Amino acid sequence: MSSAIEAIADYQVEAYNTSKDSDNKIHDDTVAKKFGFSGGLVPGVDVYAYLSHPAAECWGEDFLTRGSADCRLLLPVYDGATATVSAKPVAGDDNAMTITVESAGQLCATGTARLHDAAPALPDLADFPTAPLPENRPPASPESLPTGGMLGTYELCLDEKTMAGYLADVRETLPLYGDAGLIHPGMISRFGNRALAGSVVLGPWIHVGSDIQFFSPAKVGETVSVRARVTNNYERKGHLFVQMDAVVLAGGERVVARIDHTAIYEPRQVRAAE
Repeated sequence: MSSAIEAIADYQVEAYNTSKDSDNKIHDDTVAKKFGFSGGLVPGVDVYAYLSHPAAECWGEDFLTRGSADCRLLLPVYDGATATVSAKPVAGDDNAMTITVESAGQLCATGTARLHDAAPALPDLADFPTAPLPENRPPASPESLPTGGMLGTYELCLDEKTMAGYLADVRETLPLYGDAGLIHPGMISRFGNRALAGSVVLGPWIHVGSDIQFFSPAKVGETVSVRARVTNNYERKGHLFVQMDAVVLAGGERVVARIDHTAIYEPRQVRAAE
């Protein structure tokens, strides 16, 4: 398997900020510059999409059935910049690769993807009860995001139009998605964000990392949902972080993936301005 990984060429993509007009103003040029960035950030979930490309190229549908990939977002990727994705085999592990995303001469994200002999045991859905999305979302805070608390259950039908637009936005051309009609891992990672943003009111906020275990591919035309529990809420270097354990389902019952999802829900710059 290592030879297959070694044969994977670097993948280059012209990054695109899919969230310029979103409620999260960290993706807006003017607001992001106030935070010390050069411009609006390309969403971390889209950087995850770029990072997943070598694993999907190497392992195909098996990656979506029994693979995993983590992503740590280190520095921003900016709209219009070239992002270069590189994969290397992990020494002593024929079924794993380290992946980096570089842009403008800087290391922006790192991750490790693995193809497991078999997927781990499915999560017990009894541990992830459904919860309604609040009609009036409370502001994000340690009180509204308590450790152990369930977030609202978000769902979306991933129809052909939606997914065609998504693949164009993340510049993905692998036939595994467009031709085979399978849902991209980057779209799955978005459901971690949707669970959070659908449950609390957020100011500018930053997705900083995800670790996703895949169990079965979601398919175009299916309704995909997410159930998420807060596993940690803490302060570090002045930022307020939230960590979530999220289960993504197709048709309300088939487990597609489990996500360990981390975000800065209140950057220190926002706190300093209060």
